Amino acid sequence: MKITFLGTGGGRFATITQKRMTGGFRIDDINGKNIHVDPGPGALVRSFQFGLSPATLDGIFISHAHTDHYTDAEVLIEAMTRGMTKQKGIIMGSRSVFEGYKQWGPSISKYHTGKSEKLVLGPNKSKNFWNLKVKGTKTIHGDPTCVGFQIKSEDFNISYTSDTKYFEKLHQYHKDADILIASVIRPGNQSIKGHMCTRNFKDLINEVNPKLAIMTHFGFKMLNENPEKEAEFLTSETGVKTLAAFDGLVLNFEKNNLKNFKIEQANDNCKIDNADMSLDFF
Repeated sequence: MKITFLGTGGGRFATITQKRMTGGFRIDDINGKNIHVDPGPGALVRSFQFGLSPATLDGIFISHAHTDHYTDAEVLIEAMTRGMTKQKGIIMGSRSVFEGYKQWGPSISKYHTGKSEKLVLGPNKSKNFWNLKVKGTKTIHGDPTCVGFQIKSEDFNISYTSDTKYFEKLHQYHKDADILIASVIRPGNQSIKGHMCTRNFKDLINEVNPKLAIMTHFGFKMLNENPEKEAEFLTSETGVKTLAAFDGLVLNFEKNNLKNFKIEQANDNCKIDNADMSLDFF
């Protein structure tokens, strides 16, 4: 299994300046399937830049209807379905993503859901497919329907908080996570409405006790404070290996042993090979 971070920036100002990329992350070869999670602005371009073809996707998961999480979803759906010509894949997301909720969403047109299975997920609601169990995890965020994802197989359990404030029962939704990926937008004790800071993530790590913790979705203040130093602090304080994701980070995990993994930098191909792209599609 491989996890590639196609963007580790988050929040409106990091997004509009592209101080960090905002393409979300991909999980490849999870029971033989490939999933793109929260494909924000640049997800398509960053996929090619880092040598990942969107045509190989089997699923696209979108936590909520904020632009830094969904902007490139429709074009990735077109890639996954071979230009909307093939019935393929699963699109999963919050209620706002598909149906809209008050002023949020919808984020994907009915046309773009026409060639894939559409699954609406809420907190503690589960879907079973590909020998996986995917559960929605509760958030407290600006989009009230926002959900995180917990992906469970026979061998491992990956949890992703998406955007949420820290709250007393948050750890219960991420119980038994082997890999805990969290949106941590600010450093230290600098909390902000609807988001976690480093102090909050420390509490969550201590409560969940994963094998590996990964922080991503950094805002301006976090980037100015150095996310790597924040991750070192968390490792020291919790005893759990904690990484600050960076753009192009690749984690290659050994099968049946998630504590044994390699940290790599994705190759920056820069140019899109149109010939290879055509072979993918036709």
